Amino acid sequence: MQRESGKFGISDKRGRCKTSSDPYIQAQGLPEPTLCTGCKAVYRHKRWYLDAEAYEKLSADAKVARQLCPACRKIEDGYAEGYVTLRGAYLWDHEEEIRNIVQNEEAKAMAKNPLERIIRMERDGDDLLIETTEEKLAEHLGRALNKSHQGELKVVWTDDHAICRVTWQREG
Repeated sequence: MQRESGKFGISDKRGRCKTSSDPYIQAQGLPEPTLCTGCKAVYRHKRWYLDAEAYEKLSADAKVARQLCPACRKIEDGYAEGYVTLRGAYLWDHEEEIRNIVQNEEAKAMAKNPLERIIRMERDGDDLLIETTEEKLAEHLGRALNKSHQGELKVVWTDDHAICRVTWQREG
């Protein structure tokens, strides 16, 4: 008996959706090492890292490639994959604490993956709008806020999982 061979793990087995393609990540990879001229991340082993010591050491070498990492390019272009909307009277009564939670969660996410960042966080009327470079960061921010302050959380993904919209609200 002969079976068709295919790559393991890329099928729609068990309802998993296929990985979305990020237009800012180059399919062919980059020369290693590469330094980000914006956030000072280092591209090594097909991945971006925040490593200040390695960056300082490599930046002395003029032959090392330099360019903006995908997150810095998304921030420069204003290209968001995650949208978080926070609303309700409770938000403005606890604004400083909530902003600190959001910034701390971003810092934790960046430590693991420097491509996960907040593009902007600003007040729009009675809402606080947050745009993120990665869709999973938007979901994570909403879940972290909901865990610490309860409220109502709604997470909506587009069909191709390219964009995540999160709404969190608490009135009193």
